Amino acid sequence: MKRIISPDLAPRLEALYREKNRRCYVDPDPLVFLYRYPDPADREIAGLAAASLAYGNVRQIINSVAVVLEVMGKSPSRYVENNRPERFKRDFDGFVHRFATGAHIAALLAGVRRIVSDHGSLMAFFRTACTADAETYLSALGTFAEALRDTTWDDPGHLLPRVEKGSACKRLNLYLRWMVRRDEVDPGGWDALCPSRLIIPLDVHMHRICLELGLTERRQADMKTALEITRAFSGINPDDPVRYDFVLTRRGIRKDECFSLPPRSEWTAA
Repeated sequence: MKRIISPDLAPRLEALYREKNRRCYVDPDPLVFLYRYPDPADREIAGLAAASLAYGNVRQIINSVAVVLEVMGKSPSRYVENNRPERFKRDFDGFVHRFATGAHIAALLAGVRRIVSDHGSLMAFFRTACTADAETYLSALGTFAEALRDTTWDDPGHLLPRVEKGSACKRLNLYLRWMVRRDEVDPGGWDALCPSRLIIPLDVHMHRICLELGLTERRQADMKTALEITRAFSGINPDDPVRYDFVLTRRGIRKDECFSLPPRSEWTAA
């Protein structure tokens, strides 16, 4: 049976956004690192590294991202431009973040280096992967991930999902949210891209929330579910369907009561 979203949901989400979509609520979140970089050329590389490591315990994530960015120094773009993959591998030797090793980070940066060398920036390449009539950036995400992986040097492994396999690609979609949207929380930088084509960064926690809100009835947190949820949010805000991602997911990261949601019965109607 098709769910009908309560008309009360949109104003409640908007009220939550206006009250809680604030930088003071970001910590602990790897997004905090992006605020260090006023230059989008640095931010897009730091953001990709941070998003790629955004799995596991949040404090472990923060520690691992801090290590990677410290190695790259004040300007990740200069670090990538001025060094070769062999240097990346030496610099990250011994690094471990759950299943990721220094070799995986080095391979990711090798892919970044090649794309930036060929296209000038990651954003410039991503734009070439976009098609004008696509509803979302799904196809472009696949092209982007494959281009980052397509290096003769090594493979970044699971740091980059294979979009064609149908996973929700949460970390890549989170990266796009950070880079495409611009508000008090998301710093932007890829301003030539359109927020209306973003896909919700779906993980188990966000999936549970969207089930509570009646935005999906699918039980798998995969790309089909992410697209279904994104379409539901588009019905509320077609220009910015991932607008409420930050405030909704704070509940799983921060324990503040102010991020709690009313019971599902108050948000949806059959």
